[in-house]
Amino acid sequence: MTETALSPELEAVVAAAAAAAPAFAATAPEDRARAIVAIADALEAAKPRLVEIAMRETGLTEARLSGEVTRTAVQLRLFADTLVDGGYLDARIDPADPDFVLGPRPDVRRTHIPLGPVINFSASNFPFAFSVLGGDSASILAAGCPLIVKAHSGHPELSDATAEVALEALRRTNMPEGIFHVIHGRDAGVEVLKDPRIKAGAFTGSIGIGRLLADIAASRPAPIPFFGELGSVNPVFITADAIAERADEIASGFLTSVSGSAGQLCTKPGFVFIPSGSALPAAISAAGADLPEHRLLGPRIAQSYAERRAAILGSEGVRTVIPGGIRFDDEGQGWATPTVVAVPLDGFRAGYTALVEEAFGPLSILVETPAGTDLAALMPEFYEGNLTGTLHLGALEGTGTSENVDELRALVTAISRQVGRVLFNGWSTGVAVTPAQQHGGPWPATSNDSSTSVGTAAITRFLRPVAYQNAPAAFLPVELRDDNPRGVRQAVSPAGESGGWGARWR
Repeated sequence: MTETALSPELEAVVAAAAAAAPAFAATAPEDRARAIVAIADALEAAKPRLVEIAMRETGLTEARLSGEVTRTAVQLRLFADTLVDGGYLDARIDPADPDFVLGPRPDVRRTHIPLGPVINFSASNFPFAFSVLGGDSASILAAGCPLIVKAHSGHPELSDATAEVALEALRRTNMPEGIFHVIHGRDAGVEVLKDPRIKAGAFTGSIGIGRLLADIAASRPAPIPFFGELGSVNPVFITADAIAERADEIASGFLTSVSGSAGQLCTKPGFVFIPSGSALPAAISAAGADLPEHRLLGPRIAQSYAERRAAILGSEGVRTVIPGGIRFDDEGQGWATPTVVAVPLDGFRAGYTALVEEAFGPLSILVETPAGTDLAALMPEFYEGNLTGTLHLGALEGTGTSENVDELRALVTAISRQVGRVLFNGWSTGVAVTPAQQHGGPWPATSNDSSTSVGTAAITRFLRPVAYQNAPAAFLPVELRDDNPRGVRQAVSPAGESGGWGARWR
């Protein structure tokens, strides 16, 4: 790849981020935590003004956006506590051992350090939680990496207003200059990603653009990590017992999950496998009689949704459960009501190419499976990677004592091999901001199936391991010192243990 000179404006941004990287990496975790919490507090204080801008630019509701600001602030505070706790550093200490079974062992100590400047390509559908100050940005800053955000074109004014809030908080908490920037334009983002001073990239968006950016990151003279959250259809499996016990409840929850935010969520249930002849389609039809229309994020997304919807409705064997619709106003904005269709399993197989692609909007497909269908085999047959997979069980099935328990266990195993999060008796559009969360999955759900963009493990994406051998204490990172002044969790392998390794298994 041939390197090209950046424009003066981009050069100033990248040069400032690179210059700030050593100082930011050296800041005390407590100081970074105070800065991140200050950003969270300032974000919530600016909520009325920011939500007003977001409503105008995205068409999302005030309630949805207000809740998203709160979620974003909580996420920032979670990372503040995470970086002070220090567990994410995975500090390991192997003291010198003259009696090591392979010969004298040196003192070896391992931790993680910040990668350096990172560019984050923000998302359209979460203008707060996956945008300028979203989860990727929070984990990048917590890791001690300067952050350059490529603002999404769907909410440029909001991106700049949010950046102002963050910059003021960083100044008030005396963080190094140059650690936070927002840029605009796809070409600008690509040029920055190519720059050798950038050490990692993050992205939330379509498979096509994500693959393009991932390939750029991989083809640089010095390749860099790239963490993309791309496409997911989030299959759901509902048993006959679950439908018999609570069809109306399942129908209501399903429609809420499909229609929320006009179906523009990466965790929307796109496919639902149900027994042939079940009562669920009728329950869904009855529950969906009066669903309101909702504006899609922008004209381009609305047009893409209209095309996907038409292709699905035109596929052989597909029948309508809730017709829904989409209309365009004078400004080209699309307004949609949910569409739900059903198709027999054989029809799904026959029309696979036309049906399986994600429909980014309020549409979902019920796949009716005949009695005796090996549900566990459907995951590898139809899907690559997904963010989530869901299973709705009957009461007895949930105890693990039903006659079909072996089949259900096989299905859970099959789902877990191809998703990042397995849900039971719930809906995938609720993503809890909590330490154990996993928001990632095998390709094409994400470009790196060992990573997550939600939960405290997200910080590890922007660190790299370093081991120190026979280092004097004065030159060790504090988390690797014997006195451990920060109280970080340390995994110590004491001298003298190696001779007993494996003995208990003889």
